Amino acid sequence: MGIPTGTYAIDASHSEVAFTIRHAGIAKVRGRFTEFSGAVVVADNPADSTANATIVASSVDTGNAQRDGHLQSSDFFSVETNPEWTFTSTGFAGAGEDFTLSGDLTVNGITKPVELEVEYNGAGADAYGNERIGFSASTEISRTDFDITWNAPLEAGGVLLGDKVKILIEVSAVKQA
Repeated sequence: MGIPTGTYAIDASHSEVAFTIRHAGIAKVRGRFTEFSGAVVVADNPADSTANATIVASSVDTGNAQRDGHLQSSDFFSVETNPEWTFTSTGFAGAGEDFTLSGDLTVNGITKPVELEVEYNGAGADAYGNERIGFSASTEISRTDFDITWNAPLEAGGVLLGDKVKILIEVSAVKQA
């Protein structure tokens, strides 16, 4: 696979966990989470590699404080009872710079399998001599699979929010000693 082996910690200040969802049937609303952590373990045998992440649900940021507050409520994320979301890898398929990472995603206390389409972006030393690796990943989930069902009917027909949520991840991770 060409990715340097080792254990890498996600550098949240140089990474992003973002999402998009259809709004009012005509546009997409974008958001991100500002607090998350995780690790990637690249093994000699790529099939033995693992990844895990934890996202602080209350760190959602859509650029609109009122909407963020609504997302944190029991209508959506229920952050008081489910403060963290987690991803734990369960499998790896593919070779080269593009591969699929399978795993269990837990949102609102509900765990479902997901597949992340991953692109390896490279490795190298940063300005401080730290060894880094980078990845881009994406997947699409159904929000109702995680019991996020709030919606509102539109006067012209349809509903305010789509069911499909596109998740986009950019990772820069630093090799651990």
